[in-house]
Amino acid sequence: MGEIMIGWAVVGLGDITRRRVLPALRDESRSRIRAVVTRDPAKARSECDNLGVERICSTLEDALADPEVTAVYVATPVALHYPQTMAALAAGKHVLCEKPTALNPGQVETMIATAKAAERYFGVSFYRRFYPAVNRARELMRAGAIGQPTLVWACQHSWFDDYVMGHRAWLFDPALSGGGPLMDVGSHRIDLLNYLFGEPRLAGAAISRQTHRTPGFLVEDSATVTMDYTTAGELGAVRAILDVRWNSRESRDEFRIIGTDGQIDLTPLNSGRIRSPKGEELHPPHDNFHFPLIQHFADVLEKGATLVSSGETALHTDRIMAEAYRVGSA
Repeated sequence: MGEIMIGWAVVGLGDITRRRVLPALRDESRSRIRAVVTRDPAKARSECDNLGVERICSTLEDALADPEVTAVYVATPVALHYPQTMAALAAGKHVLCEKPTALNPGQVETMIATAKAAERYFGVSFYRRFYPAVNRARELMRAGAIGQPTLVWACQHSWFDDYVMGHRAWLFDPALSGGGPLMDVGSHRIDLLNYLFGEPRLAGAAISRQTHRTPGFLVEDSATVTMDYTTAGELGAVRAILDVRWNSRESRDEFRIIGTDGQIDLTPLNSGRIRSPKGEELHPPHDNFHFPLIQHFADVLEKGATLVSSGETALHTDRIMAEAYRVGSA
């Protein structure tokens, strides 16, 4: 039997879609970009032509009516993830949704149940699960390289100012984004912690707007969350501290796993560099972070492979974030 051909509809034409998602779909051999859904088709024409997009649609309904569309990539503001995923599933399409999954865990639970009832795959774009350095860290921990892991320190710091607000204003409106850096960059790191250590329990949270007073900046600019992973996990009891913020002009992207006999340092997280008692190694991610994710989803559709980043795995992240906002907001 020959390879399947997956006809994709991509909803949303933001920065990540242009730089990563569409190029990944173009380069994945079993995928074709059947349609892109955007509010301004005329404006998108030249760029979409260069990426091999076959059709540009002004509505999701138009794209979903195409029988050659078998999968939908949802890449819109978070508030749209739930209704657009539900519409795609109702039309019989598989869905790969950008993170964070939805505005609240209840929406995620409904998305999961709907996908199961429709017998369609529902994945979430937590692409760091496919980083070679992350999987090397799992291998080292399982081999006992740092003894029992006991503490993880993860942080991502950057500065969001009026320039960023002018280009991505929806991020700063909780009705559209669900929240600030905890939802945007924190979700990636919580999911990675869950991938490494299992199901978390919130131990503490502090979420506030410390510095930003710009009108329209309505989300937190800093969040610190502490999570516990229980002894029931494969690697024993682990505590994780996550600190994410949009109020630091000094950028940081740290991820360190500390154990009884040493540490594994993945700092900076996107570099592929890993330092452990076994020495320093380099396992760089793909040039396009989204490509292994897209390739894996194609494997799932073609071969029935188990989804590495599914709605079910993403739900743990959404639950932790919802609880953190509930107990930690000042």
